Amino acid sequence: MILWFTLLTGVIYPLIITGISLLTMPEKARGSFITVNNKKVGSLLIGQKFTAPHYFWSRPSAVDFNPLPSGGSNLSPTSNVLKEIVKERQLNLSKAHGNAPLNEIPVDLIYASASGLDPHISLQAVHFQLERVAAARKLDKKQLEQLIATHAQKPFFYLLGDPYINVLELNRALDEVVK
Repeated sequence: MILWFTLLTGVIYPLIITGISLLTMPEKARGSFITVNNKKVGSLLIGQKFTAPHYFWSRPSAVDFNPLPSGGSNLSPTSNVLKEIVKERQLNLSKAHGNAPLNEIPVDLIYASASGLDPHISLQAVHFQLERVAAARKLDKKQLEQLIATHAQKPFFYLLGDPYINVLELNRALDEVVK
């Protein structure tokens, strides 16, 4: 029985599901990679670390964007370590954005996601970073806002959640606008 179920659940079932996904949604089944000049630069499904001032920054990651040990920090809301990490992130973001008040920093730029690999941020987080990116790229804010609007994604079924944006996709579009 152990050998039969190992074969069924460990080999046959995964091959069937993989085959179905390759037939019905090949792009997603292959990882949704973005290719530039025949070189893979990232995936739409996995967050990446951006630190340069001319890029929009992603959510923080407890695993430093490493997809192999994906996961959160597992620190509780009452953890002093988490409080110190959050305070440090707030201070760094405030300093990078003209000493913005700490209470104006969007939470998705302060707290890591559960997987540590979330590729999306809220529109609030994008707009918080708008002036820094516009200044670093010497772009008109209205032009940048139009680019953001074209890449914003609606919530699930237009009901659940808030609009969001894929950071890698937005940054790639920025690179196309300003080469």
